[in-house]
Amino acid sequence: MFRIKFNKRACRGCGACTVCDNWSLGSDGKAIPKKMEVDDIGCNQEAADFCPINVIKIVRC
Repeated sequence: MFRIKFNKRACRGCGACTVCDNWSLGSDGKAIPKKMEVDDIGCNQEAADFCPINVIKIVRC
């Protein structure tokens, strides 16, 4: 199991994280993960890697 840690306040809303289907942009223009805990890291690591300001962290539970 993996937990997504995300600093929404620091998010700039660039949309780079939407490379992963677990991520979308909310009505405020900032990123929103659909699930905060996932069994498989999947594309969430790509979302974290593509974030230009590093506000997404993936940690093993």
